[in-house]
Amino acid sequence: MTGARLASRGLLIGRFQPFHRGHLAVVRAIRSAHPAEELILAIGSAQASFTRENPFTAAERYEMIHAALAAAGVDGCVIVPLPDIRRHSVWVAHAEELLPFFRRVHTNNPLTRRLFERAGYAVESPAWVERERFEGRRIRAAMAEGTEWADALPPEVVALVNEFDGPGRLRAAPPGGSPPEEV
Repeated sequence: MTGARLASRGLLIGRFQPFHRGHLAVVRAIRSAHPAEELILAIGSAQASFTRENPFTAAERYEMIHAALAAAGVDGCVIVPLPDIRRHSVWVAHAEELLPFFRRVHTNNPLTRRLFERAGYAVESPAWVERERFEGRRIRAAMAEGTEWADALPPEVVALVNEFDGPGRLRAAPPGGSPPEEV
């Protein structure tokens, strides 16, 4: 693999629980700033689902992202699951092992920034877009409480969240972050 090929990809890691308009705006901004770079969207915490923090499966999040990007006409993105290992000292190597090659990382997470910079990556911080309105934690809380949440998501994602019964799943999830026990 040549250096030019490796330099032609960026990485954006997120849990995308769910993929909202803020995520879409950030992806558009990154693609606009780096049109020659393919963008890897790594679905973080890919192993987690059916909890209040992570209600949707990696496959469901993939479908949300794919549908939103297709409807918005955003191309040049690759969507890949990235499970957690909960070991920060080897997390970058874990990501390198599981993801396509990349050279640039886009993040607003201080720990993610520190780890990737320490490993020699160029790291950029994309601008937040209406953070108060487009924040996964707030959107999930609104779903669980039965208050308005749909306007924060692209319509294609709203349809999928409803198909997956996101609000019902969130109401049924225990507060401790563990999935409901089987009966």
